[in-house]
Amino acid sequence: MREDIKGLVLSGGAGTRLRPITHTSAKQLVPVANRPVLFYGLDALRAAGIEEVGIIVGDTHAEIEAAVGDGSAFGLRVTYIRQEAPLGLAHAVLTAEEFLGDSPFVMYLGDNLLRDGIAELVADFRVSDADAMILLQRVPDPSSYGVAELDGARVVRLVEKPADPPSDLALVGVYMFTSAILDSAKAINPSGRGELEITDAIQNMIDRDLRVEPHTVTGWWKDTGRIEDMLEANRLILDVLEPSVRGEVVDSTVEGRVVIEPGARVVDSSVRGPAVIGAGAVVEHAYVGPYTAISEDVVIRRAEVEHSIFLRGSRLEDLDARVESSLVGRDVTIARSTAKPRAYRFMVGDSSEIGIL
Repeated sequence: MREDIKGLVLSGGAGTRLRPITHTSAKQLVPVANRPVLFYGLDALRAAGIEEVGIIVGDTHAEIEAAVGDGSAFGLRVTYIRQEAPLGLAHAVLTAEEFLGDSPFVMYLGDNLLRDGIAELVADFRVSDADAMILLQRVPDPSSYGVAELDGARVVRLVEKPADPPSDLALVGVYMFTSAILDSAKAINPSGRGELEITDAIQNMIDRDLRVEPHTVTGWWKDTGRIEDMLEANRLILDVLEPSVRGEVVDSTVEGRVVIEPGARVVDSSVRGPAVIGAGAVVEHAYVGPYTAISEDVVIRRAEVEHSIFLRGSRLEDLDARVESSLVGRDVTIARSTAKPRAYRFMVGDSSEIGIL
Protein backbone atom coordinates (compact mmCIF):
# COMPACT_ATOMS: atom_id res chain seq x y z
CA MET A 1 0.00 0.00 0.00
CA ARG A 2 1.34 3.42 -1.00
CA GLU A 3 1.11 5.67 2.04
CA ASP A 4 3.41 8.60 1.27
CA ILE A 5 1.83 10.05 -1.87
CA LYS A 6 2.80 13.62 -2.65
CA GLY A 7 1.03 16.19 -4.79
CA LEU A 8 2.55 18.18 -7.63
CA VAL A 9 0.45 21.11 -8.84
CA LEU A 10 1.44 22.89 -12.05
CA SER A 11 0.88 26.65 -11.90
CA GLY A 12 3.61 28.02 -14.11
CA GLY A 13 1.82 28.49 -17.44
CA ALA A 14 1.43 31.88 -19.09
CA GLY A 15 -2.33 31.60 -19.72
CA THR A 16 -2.20 33.00 -23.26
CA ARG A 17 -5.74 31.82 -24.05
CA LEU A 18 -7.15 33.93 -21.21
CA ARG A 19 -5.51 37.18 -22.22
CA PRO A 20 -5.93 40.05 -21.46
CA ILE A 21 -7.04 38.85 -18.00
CA THR A 22 -3.75 36.96 -17.57
CA HIS A 23 -1.55 39.88 -18.62
CA THR A 24 -1.85 40.99 -14.99
CA SER A 25 -2.91 37.86 -13.11
CA ALA A 26 -1.99 34.17 -12.92
CA LYS A 27 -4.54 32.10 -14.84
CA GLN A 28 -4.81 29.67 -11.92
CA LEU A 29 -6.05 32.53 -9.71
CA VAL A 30 -8.88 33.66 -11.98
CA PRO A 31 -11.97 32.96 -9.85
CA VAL A 32 -14.76 30.52 -10.57
CA ALA A 33 -17.80 31.14 -8.35
CA ASN A 34 -15.66 33.76 -6.57
CA ARG A 35 -12.88 31.30 -5.71
CA PRO A 36 -9.56 30.87 -7.55
CA VAL A 37 -9.47 27.79 -9.78
CA LEU A 38 -6.23 26.67 -8.11
CA PHE A 39 -7.93 26.41 -4.71
CA TYR A 40 -10.33 23.73 -5.96
CA GLY A 41 -7.36 21.56 -6.96
CA LEU A 42 -5.67 22.03 -3.59
CA ASP A 43 -8.93 21.06 -1.86
CA ALA A 44 -9.17 17.95 -4.04
CA LEU A 45 -5.65 16.84 -3.09
CA ARG A 46 -6.32 17.30 0.62
CA ALA A 47 -9.64 15.44 0.35
CA ALA A 48 -7.67 12.55 -1.18
CA GLY A 49 -5.47 12.35 1.93
CA ILE A 50 -2.45 14.13 0.46
CA GLU A 51 -0.68 16.53 2.80
CA GLU A 52 2.62 17.45 1.12
CA VAL A 53 2.34 19.40 -2.13
CA GLY A 54 4.87 20.98 -4.44
CA ILE A 55 3.61 23.85 -6.62
CA ILE A 56 5.45 24.52 -9.87
CA VAL A 57 5.55 28.29 -10.41
CA GLY A 58 6.91 30.62 -13.08
CA ASP A 59 6.73 34.35 -13.69
CA THR A 60 3.58 34.71 -11.57
CA HIS A 61 5.18 33.02 -8.54
CA ALA A 62 4.79 36.02 -6.22
CA GLU A 63 1.03 36.21 -6.77
CA ILE A 64 0.52 32.47 -6.31
CA GLU A 65 2.70 32.34 -3.19
CA ALA A 66 0.78 35.29 -1.71
CA ALA A 67 -2.56 33.56 -2.37
CA VAL A 68 -1.64 30.07 -1.11
CA GLY A 69 0.97 30.86 1.54
CA ASP A 70 2.42 27.86 3.33
CA GLY A 71 -0.67 25.80 2.50
CA SER A 72 -1.92 25.56 6.08
CA ALA A 73 -5.24 27.18 5.13
CA PHE A 74 -5.85 24.09 2.97
CA GLY A 75 -4.47 21.58 5.47
CA LEU A 76 -1.34 21.17 3.34
CA ARG A 77 2.41 21.68 3.55
CA VAL A 78 3.41 23.53 0.39
CA THR A 79 6.82 23.80 -1.26
CA TYR A 80 7.28 26.18 -4.20
CA ILE A 81 9.39 25.00 -7.12
CA ARG A 82 10.52 27.48 -9.77
CA GLN A 83 10.43 26.36 -13.41
CA GLU A 84 12.72 28.45 -15.59
CA ALA A 85 10.23 28.46 -18.47
CA PRO A 86 7.05 26.57 -19.43
CA LEU A 87 8.96 23.82 -21.27
CA GLY A 88 6.38 21.05 -20.95
CA LEU A 89 4.72 18.91 -18.30
CA ALA A 90 7.50 16.33 -18.30
CA HIS A 91 10.01 19.14 -17.82
CA ALA A 92 7.98 20.27 -14.79
CA VAL A 93 8.26 16.76 -13.35
CA LEU A 94 12.04 16.85 -13.74
CA THR A 95 12.15 20.30 -12.18
CA ALA A 96 10.46 18.79 -9.11
CA GLU A 97 12.75 15.74 -8.89
CA GLU A 98 14.40 16.80 -5.62
CA PHE A 99 11.01 17.46 -4.00
CA LEU A 100 9.50 14.19 -5.24
CA GLY A 101 12.39 11.89 -4.38
CA ASP A 102 11.23 8.27 -4.60
CA SER A 103 7.63 9.06 -3.62
CA PRO A 104 4.65 8.24 -5.79
CA PHE A 105 2.72 11.39 -6.59
CA VAL A 106 -0.38 12.95 -8.12
CA MET A 107 0.26 15.60 -10.77
CA TYR A 108 -2.62 18.07 -10.98
CA LEU A 109 -2.82 20.87 -13.56
CA GLY A 110 -3.71 23.98 -11.60
CA ASP A 111 -6.30 25.27 -14.07
CA ASN A 112 -8.36 22.06 -14.16
CA LEU A 113 -11.59 21.24 -12.34
CA LEU A 114 -13.16 17.83 -11.73
CA ARG A 115 -16.67 17.67 -10.32
CA ASP A 116 -16.17 14.50 -8.29
CA GLY A 117 -12.64 15.21 -7.08
CA ILE A 118 -9.92 12.55 -7.03
CA ALA A 119 -10.26 10.88 -3.61
CA GLU A 120 -11.59 7.59 -5.00
CA LEU A 121 -8.99 7.51 -7.78
CA VAL A 122 -6.11 8.17 -5.38
CA ALA A 123 -7.45 5.43 -3.09
CA ASP A 124 -7.29 3.03 -6.05
CA PHE A 125 -3.74 4.14 -6.85
CA ARG A 126 -2.65 3.53 -3.25
CA VAL A 127 -3.45 -0.19 -3.51
CA SER A 128 -2.51 -0.58 -7.19
CA ASP A 129 0.75 -1.95 -8.54
CA ALA A 130 0.48 0.29 -11.63
CA ASP A 131 3.43 2.55 -12.43
CA ALA A 132 1.08 5.22 -13.72
CA MET A 133 -2.61 5.97 -13.74
CA ILE A 134 -4.08 8.32 -16.33
CA LEU A 135 -7.54 9.89 -16.29
CA LEU A 136 -9.49 9.97 -19.53
CA GLN A 137 -12.74 11.49 -20.73
CA ARG A 138 -14.55 11.25 -24.04
CA VAL A 139 -14.54 14.61 -25.85
CA PRO A 140 -16.01 15.81 -29.16
CA ASP A 141 -12.75 17.47 -30.29
CA PRO A 142 -9.89 15.08 -29.34
CA SER A 143 -7.39 16.78 -31.67
CA SER A 144 -7.17 19.58 -29.09
CA TYR A 145 -5.87 17.22 -26.37
CA GLY A 146 -3.48 14.44 -25.59
CA VAL A 147 -5.33 11.30 -26.73
CA ALA A 148 -5.10 7.68 -25.54
CA GLU A 149 -5.52 4.54 -27.61
CA LEU A 150 -6.64 1.51 -25.59
CA ASP A 151 -6.55 -2.20 -26.16
CA GLY A 152 -9.21 -3.36 -23.73
CA ALA A 153 -8.09 -2.07 -20.31
CA ARG A 154 -4.52 -1.45 -21.45
CA VAL A 155 -3.06 1.80 -22.75
CA VAL A 156 -1.09 1.09 -25.90
CA ARG A 157 -0.42 4.55 -27.29
CA LEU A 158 -0.60 8.23 -26.41
CA VAL A 159 -0.53 11.06 -28.94
CA GLU A 160 -0.35 14.80 -28.21
CA LYS A 161 -2.92 16.89 -30.13
CA PRO A 162 -3.10 14.50 -33.11
CA ALA A 163 -4.42 15.65 -36.48
CA ASP A 164 -5.98 12.19 -36.88
CA PRO A 165 -6.97 11.08 -33.34
CA PRO A 166 -6.90 7.32 -32.69
CA SER A 167 -9.83 7.69 -30.24
CA ASP A 168 -12.01 10.30 -28.55
CA LEU A 169 -10.42 9.65 -25.13
CA ALA A 170 -8.69 12.82 -23.98
CA LEU A 171 -6.19 12.98 -21.15
CA VAL A 172 -7.69 14.81 -18.17
CA GLY A 173 -5.24 17.11 -16.38
CA VAL A 174 -4.62 14.75 -13.46
CA TYR A 175 -1.99 11.98 -13.49
CA MET A 176 -0.63 9.54 -10.90
CA PHE A 177 2.92 8.25 -11.11
CA THR A 178 5.59 6.29 -9.34
CA SER A 179 9.12 7.64 -9.53
CA ALA A 180 9.55 5.57 -12.72
CA ILE A 181 8.24 8.59 -14.63
CA LEU A 182 11.48 10.44 -13.87
CA ASP A 183 13.60 8.05 -15.94
CA SER A 184 11.10 8.27 -18.79
CA ALA A 185 11.06 12.06 -18.69
CA LYS A 186 14.86 12.03 -18.96
CA ALA A 187 14.74 9.62 -21.90
CA ILE A 188 12.58 11.69 -24.26
CA ASN A 189 13.41 14.57 -26.59
CA PRO A 190 11.56 17.89 -26.95
CA SER A 191 8.56 17.81 -29.27
CA GLY A 192 8.12 19.96 -32.34
CA ARG A 193 6.92 22.81 -30.14
CA GLY A 194 10.08 22.59 -28.03
CA GLU A 195 8.50 20.98 -24.96
CA LEU A 196 9.04 17.75 -23.06
CA GLU A 197 5.57 16.28 -23.42
CA ILE A 198 4.09 14.19 -20.62
CA THR A 199 2.41 12.05 -23.28
CA ASP A 200 5.86 11.13 -24.67
CA ALA A 201 7.11 10.30 -21.18
CA ILE A 202 4.12 8.05 -20.48
CA GLN A 203 4.57 6.43 -23.90
CA ASN A 204 8.16 5.69 -22.90
CA MET A 205 6.83 3.95 -19.80
CA ILE A 206 4.54 1.86 -22.00
CA ASP A 207 7.44 1.01 -24.32
CA ARG A 208 9.43 -0.13 -21.27
CA ASP A 209 6.58 -2.54 -20.42
CA LEU A 210 5.64 -0.60 -17.32
CA ARG A 211 1.99 -0.72 -16.35
CA VAL A 212 -0.07 2.35 -17.28
CA GLU A 213 -3.64 2.05 -16.07
CA PRO A 214 -6.52 4.10 -17.55
CA HIS A 215 -9.52 5.40 -15.63
CA THR A 216 -12.41 7.05 -17.47
CA VAL A 217 -13.92 10.09 -15.72
CA THR A 218 -17.72 10.12 -15.87
CA GLY A 219 -18.42 13.41 -14.05
CA TRP A 220 -17.66 16.74 -15.66
CA TRP A 221 -14.12 17.91 -16.16
CA LYS A 222 -13.07 21.39 -17.24
CA ASP A 223 -9.75 22.74 -18.44
CA THR A 224 -10.38 26.42 -17.70
CA GLY A 225 -7.77 27.72 -20.12
CA ARG A 226 -10.35 29.47 -22.33
CA ILE A 227 -12.92 32.09 -21.45
CA GLU A 228 -15.86 29.92 -22.55
CA ASP A 229 -14.57 27.11 -20.30
CA MET A 230 -14.26 29.51 -17.36
CA LEU A 231 -17.89 30.53 -17.81
CA GLU A 232 -19.00 26.91 -18.12
CA ALA A 233 -17.06 25.92 -14.99
CA ASN A 234 -18.63 28.86 -13.19
CA ARG A 235 -22.07 27.58 -14.24
CA LEU A 236 -21.35 24.03 -13.11
CA ILE A 237 -20.11 25.07 -9.67
CA LEU A 238 -22.91 27.58 -9.13
CA ASP A 239 -25.38 24.79 -9.96
CA VAL A 240 -24.50 23.09 -6.66
CA LEU A 241 -24.33 26.29 -4.62
CA GLU A 242 -25.70 26.26 -1.07
CA PRO A 243 -27.77 29.45 -0.67
CA SER A 244 -26.68 31.90 2.01
CA VAL A 245 -27.75 35.52 2.43
CA ARG A 246 -25.52 37.30 4.95
CA GLY A 247 -25.31 40.68 3.27
CA GLU A 248 -27.89 43.48 3.27
CA VAL A 249 -30.96 43.12 1.06
CA VAL A 250 -33.25 46.18 0.74
CA ASP A 251 -36.45 46.34 -1.33
CA SER A 252 -35.15 43.55 -3.54
CA THR A 253 -36.15 40.12 -4.82
CA VAL A 254 -33.77 37.18 -4.31
CA GLU A 255 -34.77 33.89 -5.93
CA GLY A 256 -33.09 30.50 -6.18
CA ARG A 257 -29.63 29.45 -5.05
CA VAL A 258 -27.98 32.75 -4.20
CA VAL A 259 -25.02 33.61 -1.97
CA ILE A 260 -24.77 37.20 -0.77
CA GLU A 261 -21.61 37.53 1.28
CA PRO A 262 -21.22 39.73 4.38
CA GLY A 263 -20.81 43.41 3.58
CA ALA A 264 -22.56 43.17 0.21
CA ARG A 265 -25.60 45.40 -0.43
CA VAL A 266 -28.48 44.62 -2.77
CA VAL A 267 -30.87 47.57 -3.13
CA ASP A 268 -33.99 47.84 -5.27
CA SER A 269 -32.78 44.98 -7.44
CA SER A 270 -33.63 41.49 -8.60
CA VAL A 271 -31.19 38.61 -8.12
CA ARG A 272 -32.05 35.28 -9.69
CA GLY A 273 -29.80 32.36 -8.88
CA PRO A 274 -27.69 30.48 -9.06
CA ALA A 275 -25.48 33.49 -8.39
CA VAL A 276 -22.90 34.73 -5.90
CA ILE A 277 -22.35 38.34 -4.82
CA GLY A 278 -19.06 38.93 -3.03
CA ALA A 279 -18.21 40.87 0.11
CA GLY A 280 -18.43 44.63 -0.28
CA ALA A 281 -20.20 44.44 -3.64
CA VAL A 282 -23.05 46.83 -4.41
CA VAL A 283 -26.03 45.92 -6.60
CA GLU A 284 -28.44 48.85 -7.00
CA HIS A 285 -31.44 49.27 -9.32
CA ALA A 286 -30.09 46.29 -11.22
CA TYR A 287 -30.75 42.74 -12.33
CA VAL A 288 -28.27 39.92 -11.64
CA GLY A 289 -29.33 36.79 -13.47
CA PRO A 290 -28.44 33.10 -13.33
CA TYR A 291 -24.86 31.83 -13.46
CA THR A 292 -23.29 35.12 -12.48
CA ALA A 293 -20.38 35.53 -10.07
CA ILE A 294 -19.85 39.05 -8.72
CA SER A 295 -16.52 39.33 -6.88
CA GLU A 296 -15.78 41.52 -3.89
CA ASP A 297 -16.18 45.31 -4.18
CA VAL A 298 -17.88 45.14 -7.59
CA VAL A 299 -20.59 47.71 -8.36
CA ILE A 300 -23.55 46.83 -10.59
CA ARG A 301 -25.84 49.86 -10.84
CA ARG A 302 -28.72 50.49 -13.26
CA ALA A 303 -27.63 47.57 -15.40
CA GLU A 304 -28.43 43.92 -16.10
CA VAL A 305 -26.03 40.97 -16.19
CA GLU A 306 -26.21 37.19 -16.39
CA HIS A 307 -23.97 34.18 -17.13
CA SER A 308 -20.87 36.28 -16.43
CA ILE A 309 -17.91 36.68 -14.08
CA PHE A 310 -16.92 40.09 -12.72
CA LEU A 311 -13.59 40.31 -10.94
CA ARG A 312 -12.73 42.45 -7.94
CA GLY A 313 -13.38 46.19 -8.02
CA SER A 314 -15.11 46.37 -11.39
CA ARG A 315 -18.09 48.64 -12.17
CA LEU A 316 -21.01 48.19 -14.54
CA GLU A 317 -23.33 51.21 -14.67
CA ASP A 318 -26.07 52.82 -16.71
CA LEU A 319 -26.34 50.38 -19.60
CA ASP A 320 -29.59 49.93 -21.50
CA ALA A 321 -28.77 46.40 -22.71
CA ARG A 322 -28.00 43.24 -20.75
CA VAL A 323 -24.40 42.09 -20.35
CA GLU A 324 -24.11 38.33 -20.76
CA SER A 325 -21.51 35.59 -21.28
CA SER A 326 -18.72 37.96 -20.25
CA LEU A 327 -15.54 37.75 -18.19
CA VAL A 328 -14.61 41.18 -16.84
CA GLY A 329 -11.23 41.74 -15.19
CA ARG A 330 -10.22 43.60 -12.06
CA ASP A 331 -10.95 47.32 -11.65
CA VAL A 332 -12.69 47.60 -15.01
CA THR A 333 -15.32 50.29 -15.58
CA ILE A 334 -18.10 49.77 -18.12
CA ALA A 335 -20.50 52.71 -18.16
CA ARG A 336 -22.50 54.92 -20.47
CA SER A 337 -21.33 58.49 -20.75
CA THR A 338 -23.80 61.38 -20.88
CA ALA A 339 -21.59 63.29 -23.30
CA LYS A 340 -22.87 64.36 -26.73
CA PRO A 341 -22.57 63.34 -29.48
CA ARG A 342 -22.97 59.71 -28.44
CA ALA A 343 -20.17 57.42 -29.52
CA TYR A 344 -18.25 54.33 -28.44
CA ARG A 345 -14.92 55.03 -26.75
CA PHE A 346 -12.52 52.20 -25.85
CA MET A 347 -9.14 51.70 -24.21
CA VAL A 348 -8.45 48.04 -24.97
CA GLY A 349 -5.40 45.91 -24.21
CA ASP A 350 -3.74 43.24 -26.32
CA SER A 351 -5.73 40.06 -27.07
CA SER A 352 -9.03 41.61 -25.97
CA GLU A 353 -12.36 40.73 -27.52
CA ILE A 354 -15.35 43.10 -27.59
CA GLY A 355 -18.76 42.10 -28.88
CA ILE A 356 -21.46 44.70 -29.53
CA LEU A 357 -24.83 43.14 -30.30
